[in-house]
Amino acid sequence: MEEARVAMRDDMLDRLIEKLNLTQKVRLLTGFTTWRTAGEETIGLRPMVFSDGPAGVRGEAWDERRTSALLPSASALGASWDEQLLRDLGGLLASEAIRRDVDVVLAPNLNMHRTPLGGRHFECYSEDPELTARTGAALIRGIQEQGIAATAKHFVANDSETDRLHADVRMDDRTLREVYLAPFEAAVHAGVWLVMAGYNSVAGTTMTAHPLLSEPLKGEWGFDGVAVSDWAAVRTTEGPARAALDLAMPGPRSPWAQHLVQAVDDGLVPESAIDDKVRRLLRLADRVGALQGPRRRPVLRTNPTRQLLRRAVAAGTVLVRNEGVLPLDLGALPTVAVIGEHAASPRVQGGGSAGVFPFAVVTPLDGIRAHLRGRGRVVYAPGPSLTVPPPPLDTDRCTDPRSKEPGVLLRCLDAEGRELSAERRLSGRQLEPDLPPGAHTVEISTLLRPRTTGMWTFGIGGFGRMTLGVDGNPVLDDTYPCETDDPAIVHVAPPLHTARTHLVKDRTVHLVARRELVPGTGRATVVVAAPPERDPAGALAEAVETARDADAVIVVVGSAEHSETEGYDRTDLSLGHQQDDLVRAVAAANPRTVAVVNSGGPVELPWRDDVGALLLTWFPGQEAGAGLADVLFGRSEPGGRLPTTWAASLADAPVTHTGPVDGRLDYTEGLHIGYRAWLREERRPAYWFGHGLGYTTWEYVRVDAPAHTEAGAPFTLRVTLRNTGKRPGREVVQVYMARPGSSVERPARWLAGYASVRADPEHAVTAEVTVAPRALRHWSCEHGAWRTEPGEFRLMVGRSAGAMEWQAPLHVSAVEKHGAA
Repeated sequence: MEEARVAMRDDMLDRLIEKLNLTQKVRLLTGFTTWRTAGEETIGLRPMVFSDGPAGVRGEAWDERRTSALLPSASALGASWDEQLLRDLGGLLASEAIRRDVDVVLAPNLNMHRTPLGGRHFECYSEDPELTARTGAALIRGIQEQGIAATAKHFVANDSETDRLHADVRMDDRTLREVYLAPFEAAVHAGVWLVMAGYNSVAGTTMTAHPLLSEPLKGEWGFDGVAVSDWAAVRTTEGPARAALDLAMPGPRSPWAQHLVQAVDDGLVPESAIDDKVRRLLRLADRVGALQGPRRRPVLRTNPTRQLLRRAVAAGTVLVRNEGVLPLDLGALPTVAVIGEHAASPRVQGGGSAGVFPFAVVTPLDGIRAHLRGRGRVVYAPGPSLTVPPPPLDTDRCTDPRSKEPGVLLRCLDAEGRELSAERRLSGRQLEPDLPPGAHTVEISTLLRPRTTGMWTFGIGGFGRMTLGVDGNPVLDDTYPCETDDPAIVHVAPPLHTARTHLVKDRTVHLVARRELVPGTGRATVVVAAPPERDPAGALAEAVETARDADAVIVVVGSAEHSETEGYDRTDLSLGHQQDDLVRAVAAANPRTVAVVNSGGPVELPWRDDVGALLLTWFPGQEAGAGLADVLFGRSEPGGRLPTTWAASLADAPVTHTGPVDGRLDYTEGLHIGYRAWLREERRPAYWFGHGLGYTTWEYVRVDAPAHTEAGAPFTLRVTLRNTGKRPGREVVQVYMARPGSSVERPARWLAGYASVRADPEHAVTAEVTVAPRALRHWSCEHGAWRTEPGEFRLMVGRSAGAMEWQAPLHVSAVEKHGAA
């Protein structure tokens, strides 16, 4: 029945293709705008709209007035080990897409946490292919259940940001198949409708022209969707067109738009290849309703958005240490001290193209105050100032000089300085302002009323000739050439150039910043301002005194905006001595100190054994403070388990090279990334992959597992646990495998499956973990096929990759025939 339906749809698509000439076909295969494909009235095709993800659905415009629901970062979602939650969040993304008239969401990111220095850690789920695969597949199903297309990206081995546009990744085929392609294979099996080819090369061939797009993606795996390029990743015509790439984004000026018709006429690209690409694009259009007339109407969600996002914060929060401090007892807390700049100004999302403008953010300080309102007093001390980029101008302290309403005045000027357009905006960060014909200069101005006397820092970000003046006095005037072609830097996060000037409290100043528009320098203009830094010694002393007088302390520390962002890898894992000193001093002053870490990936925590409790909250999204307060005060259990191993120090981490050498990035560690590398080198991290505590305790009572299985057959373990604590709780049962004496190289052990269970105090529950055949297989480079080695494996059940509760032998019989997984 299903095969017949698919055949009928494909026949219909073929009839539509027959109505198109070559020029019309090619026009469909490249973007019409930055975020839209072309429409074709001849066949009733409307344009399809794309939008970045996975943090949220921004839509077609970078406009702070068009807000979006902001999800926790992908690393936080990976930490949940909760596929139903991911499915629910996928539904939320789909609802947001429908609200924004978006057809395709560019999510999930299925690249790996290969090294803790990865700058885009926050946008990827895990260091383990099994966890990444299952998490990404769940999000895909949630998105596409509502008729919105998901996009698995960035195919493949786009795991570092250093020279990411040109890096040539080298690894053996077995590593490629078992680690880096595995999550994409799972995405195809989940029915994903698009796969995005990355900027990088693999084995000397750029991914937009790579044979991997044909095999295994479209052939062996049976992917019937659209292979789309990352934005501006198509740099030539014939290679990607002869390969299995289907859609070159963005438009309208891509190599395909300019040269593909001629390449077909010259016999360099067969028209049959063009027809296959158009067929796939029309299949996508059929799936999202772009061949069916008007757009769909927004759907009503059963779970209110904020409630779901608040639940997601708690689900991904990982409790890695608790010396009887958490959960905090509301009845015994007359005074709670909240300390640290991140408590009042948290990082709720990572930097780069996936960013959105949230409607509102609940900060940790806000969430704690709301939870204690009427029941306890909250005192706040920011601690020493952090050396971070100044924030963009906003409505909190800025007034549009023309309307006198909160915000800034954005003007476009011609070459003679005449005004072409003007409007009030809400932020000094303007990435894609509307430019009228003849625009030569973008100007952002505001009236700023300082709340502190001293040396203020001002800055402007962008490329080209830029000036910045305060009350008519120039503080910055220079030309900054654009020396990168990375779109995330050019169009989203250009470098800041700063200067300082003295301001007097409550004496309003007129700030005017201008940037001349030069082709090739992007449209991003960012104007920032920051008050004088606090005296470090005085600020630290204030924080210590505040902590000493409190009944409990919550100190929030985290990474800076420039340290975790698209376009850059990290050079270290330190939070900086000021934040480290702050936590040490506060913990010494009050043993009931809870440290909260606000980062997208691993950081060094040299004081981790000094605090009473330690929570990892990642980049938690817009409900950051509400979800954190739920965890702190016991309304919710911290549900997270680490999706990636945390080193005590960077020097301990086994895999740390992110930069290509002579353009080549060798994955010399092979299969051994994350906990696998730690186990192979017999090193002990600060916290193992899979580690996480709850508010109760568990006893592993019994494991029922087969002693024998056949290659190619799944099998199930039944693990009985008892909640031995005083609160209801959730446990994530993790199953690992090993193959002692294997004839091929293997990890010391690897994650084979997992399941979560919940139980009330003193109640037992049974977790059923099904292990798929792929967990026993390895890729044979010699035969170009999957193999299962017969003999004795080891089955292990544990609470993390470093803490096994049970193990037993498993005999595997029979040898599989050659073939795909």
